[in-house]
This record gives sequence, structure tokens and C-alpha cells, in this order.
Amino acid sequence: MPPRQQQPSRQREIRTDIPHTARIWNYWMGGRQNYEVDRRVGSAATELDPGITALAAESRRFLRRAVGHLAGDLGIRQFLDIGAGLLATDNTHEVACGLNPAARVVYVDNDPLVLTHGRTQLTDPRAVYLDADLREPDLLFARAADILDLDEPVAVMFMGVLGHCERIGELRGVVADSMARVCRGSYLAYWDGTTDSADFVRMCATYENVTAVPYFPRDHCELRSIFAELELLKPGFVPLTRWRRPAGEPVPTVPVSGYGAVARKP
Repeated sequence: MPPRQQQPSRQREIRTDIPHTARIWNYWMGGRQNYEVDRRVGSAATELDPGITALAAESRRFLRRAVGHLAGDLGIRQFLDIGAGLLATDNTHEVACGLNPAARVVYVDNDPLVLTHGRTQLTDPRAVYLDADLREPDLLFARAADILDLDEPVAVMFMGVLGHCERIGELRGVVADSMARVCRGSYLAYWDGTTDSADFVRMCATYENVTAVPYFPRDHCELRSIFAELELLKPGFVPLTRWRRPAGEPVPTVPVSGYGAVARKP
């Protein structure tokens, strides 16, 4: 199904004097879509938690392995990357379409800065940015259905974004509602930050006072409950450093406070 024409981005002044969550994360990942104010905040956070840049790198490696398994090994052709943020390296469409030329990728975000940057940089016709909010699932999935065939399997992705949900009940609800809207045989690819590292927890608490979008790390046992109605693929819900890691690939020497998994809707 060919993608429809993209919606125009909502206009909002891009402030370069105020730190921005997506740009700070981009800085931690080694990207270039950030400004001095973002680098200052990102560097200060690194002093609180030296493992944050390793978490950013490992989260991208997890995305690459998860999408690669879905597109390459399992033959999934449709990807819905919700809360996608700024493009960096090894993006979902690059991995999926590189393995399966028939793949289609819908990036979802509601941040005007992310949408503007994404639509400017995204040149592959098999991928689009969609302006929608994960807290408005009716609108999100109605717009996604104009691009993807929801009667066929879809890989729904939440890559480190649901930690912005203040309550665990809200997080569980977003996942359950999203998976209820896709057909059997669809997949959930998910990771979030956890409370394994005291440095990471402290950094998140400090970070909350700097940006308008706080992040709430949670115990990984609590997060595992979101997979109750799904079939976890091996190796299960595990630290990002352990999920299908290639033999011989070096493991970070600093704590990485993130868990992830891929699961199938039976």
C-alpha cells in the first residue's frame, strides 16, 4: 500500500536556547542534531550517570537487532515506530528496508521539532513521519491505517519512550491498547530504562528539573508485566546488553540500565 501524502508539521519556533529531550538523546547517541545548550545538559547528565551514553548506544544496538530479526528472520514488512524521536544511525527504516525491500515504516511523533527534522531528512519513500500522540490511540491508529494494512502483521515499537508515562498503569494501558489494534501474528518491540543503576535513577530525577518531559525508570520485574498477554521471544525480557547479542561483541564496562524484548501477539 503506497504511503499517503504526509501531513504538514505544526509550526512552532525551534528554540536553540532551551534544552530539548530529543536533541539531548541525539547527543548521547553521538548524533549532530543538537545545540550547545543540549550538549551542556547532556554532559552534566553524563557526570551524574557515566552509563547514559552506553545506554543510548546499547538501545540503538537493540533496535538494530530487534528490527533485523523481525524483518530478516520473521518476514515482517510493516513497522510502526511510536515515539520515534530524531533520526540517528541504523534507523528502523534503514534496517528493515535493507533486509526486506518490501518493508514499510511509519515513524510516529508529536513533537514539531522531531517532525520537521524527520521529514526534511527522510528521503526513502518506504518510510514516513506521522504526527500523532501515543495518548490518542484512536487518532494515531486511524492515521496509521491510511499507510499500513492493520489486517496484516505489524511490528509495534516503543523504543525507550514509555518511561515518560508517570504511572505504570498508563504504560500498561498504552501497550495493551496498541496491541489490541493490530492483528494476531503482530509483534511488540520494547525497551525502557530501569532502576538497576542508582546513578541512572539519580540522573533521571535531576533531569526532571531541567526539561519539561520527565522520565521514570522502573523495576524490570514491574515492566515485564506488560507482556502478560504476549509470547516473549527468546531470550525473553532481559538487559539490552544480553538480547541476541552477537558472540564476541564487547559488553560495556559501565552499568546499562535498560531492559528490552520482542514478543508476538498470539
